[in-house]
Amino acid sequence: MAQVIVRNLDNDLKDALKRRAQRHGCSMEEEVRQILRRAVNEETPQTTGNLGSRIAQRFAGIGLEASLPELHGQGIEPMGFDR
Repeated sequence: MAQVIVRNLDNDLKDALKRRAQRHGCSMEEEVRQILRRAVNEETPQTTGNLGSRIAQRFAGIGLEASLPELHGQGIEPMGFDR
């Protein structure tokens, strides 16, 4: 297994990591490993693409059959408040 040394951590950050680890019932070292794992796993290609494509991916397989248009550079009309 590889080791990583992180120098010059603020005491406040170290204390916050320690409290977070206690809340999760693990050591501070394990908590840091889990945080790093999640951070690396979030960098997946699934987060790329335009909003319509991402929405279609999220709801694929549950009945969304129509394609969603990608709206580029279209202005938003302000809401009218008629009295």
